[in-house]
Amino acid sequence: MDVALSVQVEGVLFYKAEPVKKRALCALFHVELPLLEEALLELQNRLLSGATRLVVTETEVELVTAPVLDPLIDSIRKDELRRDIGKAGAETLAIVLYRGPITRVEIDRIRGVNSSFILRNLMMRGLVERTTQGKQNQYQGTTALLAHLGITTRTDLPGFKETMDALDAYEKEQELETA
Repeated sequence: MDVALSVQVEGVLFYKAEPVKKRALCALFHVELPLLEEALLELQNRLLSGATRLVVTETEVELVTAPVLDPLIDSIRKDELRRDIGKAGAETLAIVLYRGPITRVEIDRIRGVNSSFILRNLMMRGLVERTTQGKQNQYQGTTALLAHLGITTRTDLPGFKETMDALDAYEKEQELETA
């Protein structure tokens, strides 16, 4: 069963939940840019009647919610910001604080699940920020978070050295198991 390129692109963008380089999509699907552009146009047109839209820049594409849903999304966002970050949020925040800057893929590998929505929630709360290092997005704790925790650098986190040593040992063990 063949799946249209536009549907495959939509799936990847939904999974990534962040901007994706057109170059990366061309490489992933083994297509030239004109064919990708055609699929993006098809996807844009198909999404016009739904809840999501495709934002296309010169170099990147991203799925976003439709502007008509902004009041609803803002209401949900405000409600979420009032809530506790939960176990998954605390786990992800700890990984970012101790390991940051760190890519989402590395966070997903450590947690064993997709962390896109958790990271977005932490960014909306001003706890985590996304930076670009080379070709990859990386996440790290914000200065506001460090100030809230009463520390000036992540090395001041409780048990930082011991935690980092334990994480390094665990990762070396995992590498040996998969080799």
